[in-house]
Amino acid sequence: MAEQVAGEPLQVFLPGRMSLLVRLTAKEGLRLALLDVLNSYTDRLAEEPGTELFIVSVDPDTPDNVWLFEIFKDEEAQEAHRASAPFAVLMGAMPPLLEGPPAVLRMDPLRMSLQQGVLKDDWAF
Repeated sequence: MAEQVAGEPLQVFLPGRMSLLVRLTAKEGLRLALLDVLNSYTDRLAEEPGTELFIVSVDPDTPDNVWLFEIFKDEEAQEAHRASAPFAVLMGAMPPLLEGPPAVLRMDPLRMSLQQGVLKDDWAF
């Protein structure tokens, strides 16, 4: 990796990684319950070191939709994710909250650009 210049975005190539974009549609009135379940899962991601990025987003246009963006170190990390205890708890808790099955789009990420200032922000909560 090239030396980083202050103020320039951090540039990273992501060879061998795989990612998922997942749309979850909550049953009417259950989006907050779904977000609670996802937050509990996210709190345990240290148990999945190969899950390198996990972002939960709400859909501003469709109130019942929640989007997940996940990046895994490799195929084995994605398999470990699916076999983990936190994922098993998540899969047990989500079905009653969902309108239907998740929509999953698999992708192979190539490159990431991240503003360095993001890493300096206070992310504590």
